[in-house]
Amino acid sequence: MSNSSAAAASNLGALDAAHHLHPFSDMKKLNAAGTRIIERGEGSYIFDNHGKRYLDGFAGLWCVNIGYGRKEIADAVLRQMNELPYYNTFFGTTTPPAVLLAQKITSHAGPNINRVFFTGSGSEANDTWFRMARVYWGAMGKPTKKAIIARKNGYHGSTVAGASLGGMKWMHEQGDLPIAGVHHIDQPFWYGEGGDLSSDEFGLKMARQLEEKIDELGEDNVAAFVAEPIQGAGGVIVPPATYWPEIARICKARNILLVCDEVICGFGRTGHWFGHQHFGVEPDLAPIAKGLSSGYLPIGGVMVSDRVGNVLVEEVGDFNHGFTYSGHPVCAAAALENLRIIEDEKLVERVHDDIGPYLAAGLKSLEDLPIVGEVQQVGLMAAVQLAEDKATRKRFEDKEKAGVTVRNHCLENGLVLRATGDRMLFSPPLVITHAEVDEMVDITRKGLEHAWKVMAG
Repeated sequence: MSNSSAAAASNLGALDAAHHLHPFSDMKKLNAAGTRIIERGEGSYIFDNHGKRYLDGFAGLWCVNIGYGRKEIADAVLRQMNELPYYNTFFGTTTPPAVLLAQKITSHAGPNINRVFFTGSGSEANDTWFRMARVYWGAMGKPTKKAIIARKNGYHGSTVAGASLGGMKWMHEQGDLPIAGVHHIDQPFWYGEGGDLSSDEFGLKMARQLEEKIDELGEDNVAAFVAEPIQGAGGVIVPPATYWPEIARICKARNILLVCDEVICGFGRTGHWFGHQHFGVEPDLAPIAKGLSSGYLPIGGVMVSDRVGNVLVEEVGDFNHGFTYSGHPVCAAAALENLRIIEDEKLVERVHDDIGPYLAAGLKSLEDLPIVGEVQQVGLMAAVQLAEDKATRKRFEDKEKAGVTVRNHCLENGLVLRATGDRMLFSPPLVITHAEVDEMVDITRKGLEHAWKVMAG
């Protein structure tokens, strides 16, 4: 790097420290350490402003499904910018991209989902269905059905309602959360919390906590249960096979809405268009974002079942909710082109039949290491669980140190992963190649071996 380039890079870092507040960051520590500035991306790789290349094993933030640098998206955005850069969907208006995108999304959502309400993000989508569920029950003559049941260690965004729905205590500690009416049950994390129960037994036990909570609150007071098909930020926790069928049975029997948060799991990540399809359940409401546009532009929404949508259309009248950028035409154009690429390149099928199984085999090979307790994987969504003693499922006392040690070693060697405590998370672009998976597994193996030496003393 030339002296002028180094000076420019240093200046960017100084400007960032002086003016930019980062999400989910201790800014004092971050400013002291310095930020990593990412300048460009190509395929499954990103490059920082020093020219270092990284294999992005996390697809940005679970979202760059079609990979970086797709000119087709840029071209679609430019066309729409030149034609109509913005208009709202208030006051009886719409735009062609918003209409076509709603139709395209629902074409993959199953026969019972035929409407979409657009937002700017997944957090906004969770705020939206939160209100929508309560409005629905009010229109159905059940105004007391307001309580929402969610899960501990689930994640549904960082707005006030979204963070309340999420079950992460460290988020609740800031801002006096959760807000009234949100309740939590335990997560289906067998490895960490299953004890002596079999996986299937534990799955049923955790699902039946929902029924216990409904009884505690009163069925006439409960509006909905919300959960991610697979917990994302909580650690890529794949529930036992018994869990989701029992959850669906309880929601139907007790007359509460089932909400599947598809913000991470949607648009091919699990080898299905949506995560709930992998588990064979049908939600009443489903927030979406991330893979909807592969992160190229911010857009989200709520997929609305006919059960709820017909009532909103026929019975509610004005639904007093929405955003300036609901159905933004340029964002919708980017999402439309993104979905066209996913369809034309058969990326969902590729994840299900080819690259998903290939990733699973690669990560499973890491189970020969003493530090690896188990590997969980669905499609291109996976976790490697660290263990101090894999025979007894004993975890390291300092879980954070274990995970960060692996993550940092991998980052130094050109691989971006995420550590949630002592679970290493993988969510690469759907276009990742076999050779790139091999590279990812090889660097991860070296990171795990390094961490075992550090943690085992």
